[in-house]
Amino acid sequence: MSLPLVLGAVWVIASAFTAMLPMRRQMIPGIGLLIAAPVLLIWIGWVHGWLWVAFGSLALLSMFRRPLIYFARRALGLPTDLSARLRP
Repeated sequence: MSLPLVLGAVWVIASAFTAMLPMRRQMIPGIGLLIAAPVLLIWIGWVHGWLWVAFGSLALLSMFRRPLIYFARRALGLPTDLSARLRP
């Protein structure tokens, strides 16, 4: 198995452990995983082809749909409603 696929599997395991954390503690590791994902997907696509990037992108969008919607709304200047669990 190639190195990008091994690191992709490690990324999936790390994201599963991050999802098990309480919501307030998910933010920092989740942002790190969100930043690492495109780099990893591009590397996998470079080695194995665009089809695997498409599958990985759909999985990434499914897993991070709430944070991505939040950041998109914030970038567009639309109101964002944070959950009461995330408010200090």
